[in-house]
Amino acid sequence: MRDQDNPPGLSAGGAIFGTLKALGVDYVFANSGTDFPPVIEGLATARQQELPLPQAITVPHEMAAVSMAHGYFQISGRAQAVMLHTNVGLSNGATGAINASCDHIPMLLMSGRTPVTEEGRFGARTVPIGWGQEMYDQTALVREATKWDYELRFPEQLPDLFDRALAIARSTPAGPVYLSLPREVLCAPVDPATLGHPARMTPALTAPPPEALARAAALLAGAQTPLIISQRGAGSARAFEALSAFIDDWAIPLSHYWANQISVPMTHPMQMGTDPEALLAEADVVLVINSLAPWSPDRVRLRDDAKVIHLGPDPLFSRTPVRNFRADLTLPGETAPTLLALIAAMQAHPRDRARIAQRHTRIRALSEARRTDVIARAEVGCRAPMTKDWVSLCLSRALKGRPATVYHELGCPLEPLSPDQHMGYVQEPHSGGLGWGFPAALGAQLADPERLVIATMGDGSYMFANPTVCHQLAEALALPVVVLVLNNGEWGAVRSSVEGLYPGGAAMRANAVPLTALTPSPDFARVAEASRAWSETVTEGAALPAALERAIDIATRERRQVLLNIAIAPTQA
Repeated sequence: MRDQDNPPGLSAGGAIFGTLKALGVDYVFANSGTDFPPVIEGLATARQQELPLPQAITVPHEMAAVSMAHGYFQISGRAQAVMLHTNVGLSNGATGAINASCDHIPMLLMSGRTPVTEEGRFGARTVPIGWGQEMYDQTALVREATKWDYELRFPEQLPDLFDRALAIARSTPAGPVYLSLPREVLCAPVDPATLGHPARMTPALTAPPPEALARAAALLAGAQTPLIISQRGAGSARAFEALSAFIDDWAIPLSHYWANQISVPMTHPMQMGTDPEALLAEADVVLVINSLAPWSPDRVRLRDDAKVIHLGPDPLFSRTPVRNFRADLTLPGETAPTLLALIAAMQAHPRDRARIAQRHTRIRALSEARRTDVIARAEVGCRAPMTKDWVSLCLSRALKGRPATVYHELGCPLEPLSPDQHMGYVQEPHSGGLGWGFPAALGAQLADPERLVIATMGDGSYMFANPTVCHQLAEALALPVVVLVLNNGEWGAVRSSVEGLYPGGAAMRANAVPLTALTPSPDFARVAEASRAWSETVTEGAALPAALERAIDIATRERRQVLLNIAIAPTQA
């Protein structure tokens, strides 16, 4: 195709960034390819014209791009955009889309579509991969992980489709959406007068019926042995504080079973850790807050007369084919406002102060005993090699009093860490798409540059994260994330899963458990140093507290990324 055949004016590819900016998108995390010429040319033109644009970030791996958008939303509350390269880029980002879907993270996911024409149209195929990357159904790569998908058919559709896509992404329950972008359409001209308008579509946010709130409040107020299980946080700082006060006022214990965010401080006197089994067995009313799997059906039997209330954006998790937890009452709605509404509804009920005082005394004693045991077990792990619990306890002490967020991916366990702030702790999504923690932490740091962000992960998760890519991004964007690699030279989670299912089996009796070893371990400190990170390897438990203080000081004072390669004992999940 000759240069003079290029249609004049603004192309659809050139309209993408300005349209996203008008819709409130701050960043486009992009991994480009041969489908991007109209996008890149249009972006360069828009910059020359000094138009308002979101910042385009070149991300050298697609999983990192999607995960950065994930972490950015968790801290900022604002949905971002990700742009990938045709089917191969989309396939690399699919695991990130699965994670975002599981975590209810809104984002606009896009990838180019290889040209469908071979000649005669501007943007037609020009290189062999134009044939090699064509698929019958490219969207199938992410369809199950997205709420909405479409293919851009005409250039004039662009602003309205982006508006609709982001509104659906932000609607209850939130999640990623996907739009494929054929190169010929991106090359076609658009009318600039149709661009630049703010959002015209409002997200649809659900709320529970007042009668359901009233019934839930009555059940909780009348309960003798209530219990709350919460996995995905309280939804906002205000709801975090309100829930903390509420469970104290009503003496209701709360368990963070398999939590990937905390809902109250881990040091709260009504906070009962991560094992709810004993309290579940005696509970007459259970409030489940945004929990995909609130207990293990294979281990727990509820009382026959127990009532279970599920609260959250999708209380029945309708996109999960098999999930048969009892649900006597559901309260659908965004977590924070629904939780605040339930707490307000409780004010209409009188309190049995004697019963509450008795329950408060009992639960507080159980909570204090649990915390004492957690700390004692963690302190025993100060040796060479040290335990994960010891690393977590040392990090807890180093972070005390600092506004911080710990991103956890099979790294520092929750209980010894004892975070006490809203968004103080974020664990990997229950979908388990590894390689998420490091780039999600980068996205979180981008969203709040002054926040102290710690990415803690196992050695396997660190390798999954494409660490060369992540360290390059941290340097390029000046993101002073502190990375802790808890290195036990194996897939600890896999080994523990085998031990849990076959405790006396042949694998656990073997000298080496098959398919779990990650030895010899690479020198992770040198990987980080390649991107000018400050790094250190720690092998002695007694040396860890000082190493953490050095790491935090360098990150906060020098605004420089840090990696600690920490040798821990094997056979830990």
